[in-house]
Amino acid sequence: MISNGGKNKITGIKSWPEDDRPREKLLKRGAGALSNSELLAILLRTGVAGNSAIDLARQMLDKFGTFRNMSHSDIRDWKDFKGLGPAKIAQIKAALEIGRRFREDEVISSKQKIASAHDVVQIVMPQMRDLKTEVFKVVYLNSNNRIIDISDAATGTVNQAMPIVREIMHAALQKFAAAIICVHNHPSANITPSPEDKKFTQELSAAGNLMNIKILDHIIIGDDKYYSFADEGII
Repeated sequence: MISNGGKNKITGIKSWPEDDRPREKLLKRGAGALSNSELLAILLRTGVAGNSAIDLARQMLDKFGTFRNMSHSDIRDWKDFKGLGPAKIAQIKAALEIGRRFREDEVISSKQKIASAHDVVQIVMPQMRDLKTEVFKVVYLNSNNRIIDISDAATGTVNQAMPIVREIMHAALQKFAAAIICVHNHPSANITPSPEDKKFTQELSAAGNLMNIKILDHIIIGDDKYYSFADEGII
C-alpha cells in the first residue's frame, strides 16, 4: 500500500492476496478462470500513476466494450489512457490478433468441410467485418470440399480490391486445390455486388472452367451480413 501524503491511498496488485493476483490466478487455476479485465491486466503488466493494471484494464473495457472493438480501434482511440504508450497498445492488439488467428488456424488444421456459404462466413466474418479497406481472400478446397488453405489475394482501397484471376488460378494449382471460394469485404457494409464484382466473378468462373477448378462461390462480407453469389444462383 502506498501513501500519497497521507491523503489518498492507492492499492496496487502486489498488495493483494496472492490467489487474487491475475498472473498467479492464471497459473494456479487456468486462463479460463480470469475475467476479461484480469487477462488484459496480465498483458499490461504494470499500471500507470494512480491506476493499477486492473484499473486500467477496466477503463479500456468500459471504453471499447468488447475485444472486437478493441482489436479494430485506431491509435487515436487510445489517447485518453494517460501513460499508456505505443508499446503496450501494440502488445494488446497483437495478442487479440493471435487469438483470432488461432481460431482460423484451428479450422484449417481440422480440414473443416465446407457445405455452404455460411460455413465460410463463420470463419472469416470476425476478421473481415470491421476492415477499413477491401481485402480479397481465397478459400482453397480439396476434392471433398475440405479446407486446404485460406490466403489473401489482394488488398485494395476503401472502394476497390484488384484480385488477379491468373494469380488465383496459379495458387490453386500449386496447392492442388479442386475448388475455390472467393471472399471480399465491403467497408461500406453494403453487401450488394458492384458491376466490377459481377464482372470479376464471370472472369474467374471462365478461368476455372478452363483449368478444371470449381468456383463454388464468391461471398461479399458486410457488418454481420453477407451476400453469396451461389445462394443467389448466379455462379
